[in-house]
Amino acid sequence: MIDLYYTPSPNGHKITLFLEEAQLKYRLIHVDISRGSQFRPDFLLISPNNKIPAIIDSAPEDGGKPISLFESGEILLYLAEKSGKLLSGELRERHTTLQWLFWQVSGLGPMLGQHHHFSHFAPQTIPYAIERYQVETQRLYNVMNKRLEISPWLGGDHYSIADIACWPWINLHQRQRIDLDNYPAVNNWYERIRTRPATERAMQQALSEKS
Repeated sequence: MIDLYYTPSPNGHKITLFLEEAQLKYRLIHVDISRGSQFRPDFLLISPNNKIPAIIDSAPEDGGKPISLFESGEILLYLAEKSGKLLSGELRERHTTLQWLFWQVSGLGPMLGQHHHFSHFAPQTIPYAIERYQVETQRLYNVMNKRLEISPWLGGDHYSIADIACWPWINLHQRQRIDLDNYPAVNNWYERIRTRPATERAMQQALSEKS
């Protein structure tokens, strides 16, 4: 059983997308960031950076004591290795997948996160910051589009943790003032993931959490 400490945000969605796709048993534990639950001492023992997602695996592969992990990219890699799913064992595709996973956690997520902050949440309107992150968002979409013009999935021939890591951020394209018609390869990729049964189940979890 996997305990997933979760908020219905892009980084939280990454893990429910994986768990639903791999059909691993899990329990959602909601972390109410609006009330500061991420700063509680018991949560900080699991996620010292006071961010979601985090997991506790009560049945790790080595048969030892439960293992706790934070950082969404590491959680995806751990779960892929645990389950043997969504990460190729072939050398080249595996490392291509990991390149795109790291691209997401180091670039796509942080840059789009800053876009969301300055466009929707900042207490002051700062035109320079809004323009800077809008331009960078468009650049990153172009990087993805070029990749997906030559490959069906980010990692290669198979759907993987790289796609799972990126999709929840692209799912917010309207908030980023991005028209997916301008990025046809990304749009095709986005729709193929959106209509997967596991994606539909994972996003239903998010709706349930918000209700």
